[in-house]
Amino acid sequence: MTCGDGFEFRQPFKSLPRVVTSPGIISDTDWDTRSDGDSVGSASSTERKIIVANFLPLNCTKDEAGQWSFSLDDDALLMQLKDGFSNETDVVYVGSLKVQVDPNEQDQVAQKLLKEYRCIPTFLPSDLQQQFYHGFCKQQLWPLFHYMLPICLDKGELFDRNLFQAYVRANKLFADKVMEAINTDDDCVWVHDYHLMLLPTFLRKRLHRIKLGFFLHSPFPSSEIYRTLPVRDEILKSLLNADLIGFQTFDYARHFLSCCSRLLGLHYESKRGYIGIDYFGRTVSLKILSVGVHVSRLESVLKLPATISKVQEIEQKYKGMMLMLGVDDMDIFKGISLKLLGLELLLERNPKLRRKLVLVQIINPARSTGKDVQEAIREAVSVAERINMKYGSSALLKIWTEHAKIITAEGVGLLDLV
Repeated sequence: MTCGDGFEFRQPFKSLPRVVTSPGIISDTDWDTRSDGDSVGSASSTERKIIVANFLPLNCTKDEAGQWSFSLDDDALLMQLKDGFSNETDVVYVGSLKVQVDPNEQDQVAQKLLKEYRCIPTFLPSDLQQQFYHGFCKQQLWPLFHYMLPICLDKGELFDRNLFQAYVRANKLFADKVMEAINTDDDCVWVHDYHLMLLPTFLRKRLHRIKLGFFLHSPFPSSEIYRTLPVRDEILKSLLNADLIGFQTFDYARHFLSCCSRLLGLHYESKRGYIGIDYFGRTVSLKILSVGVHVSRLESVLKLPATISKVQEIEQKYKGMMLMLGVDDMDIFKGISLKLLGLELLLERNPKLRRKLVLVQIINPARSTGKDVQEAIREAVSVAERINMKYGSSALLKIWTEHAKIITAEGVGLLDLV
């Protein structure tokens, strides 16, 4: 993802790009457009990358005295992207915090984050955050991009125009913060994921010659699925206002190309690994940029004394047993309950494996709060309890449920939601 040619824009700008101006979505009055030569801030000879995502790579806490403390989240993907840039590159992050900050404290917090962490926070009102993230992103886009159609209210949330308007307002607030970060036309902006798919339109409308890349961390569905989204054209046209669009697999890029061809009538060419879409005088590049493992970081963690000690503890605790490990997000598409059902079937058909097999399932916290997530948690808990009651050691069995955390210690299964 962070290779040196990540922002190699192959074609010069032939004319001003076309931007989305659908009535009620993004109008000319939303922005005071500038000429191509305009830039924000003072010029700088240092290469700058502006990375934009829904959340900043920060840990945030507030003590009893009301004082905020922040620290960089080394586990965040955005932090690890810096390793692909040269040491001379100035990296600025734009995104929201995972906590709500009182309006009276926002200026002070923003100055602190910019000075100490090179982060520019986007403060979204709590109601807008709820409608934008938990509403449109998690109830509309996330299921649709994973091939789940809202057939009825019991099978998913139906499209809500108000939630999309919240999505538009949130993207505009992000764009305002990106404009604060841009110094020159040479700055490269790298937008991440489906939360900010309208951002390219807002930025291109303000700075016509902006160098803009977009990477989608989720699947992109086939045209038959995508075309069921009422605002399909607005999102497609906005993504095409980027210079480079990255996908994790070729299939996702192929689906995007099919949507552009069938819904917008656009043509594309592919040769020697280069895919380009001709969009009103501009060539939009597509690349397949698979997300891999940060090997050096993994090796450094394996060498830590705490890691070595933990490995020895696990080896001693489960000595002579077969140990399986799984790490997943608490999400309806990860199939955690199916994995547990598969384990149950394995033990049922192979009595010799009973009391000799341990599954350690680590589950990351749920990112949304919908009823589907709660149902997935209940189902996983129910299956884990049943497996341990049937095949586990009753003397060692422990089930603890608190704040969506489940731990079932030794026996057959270990399910740990942390």
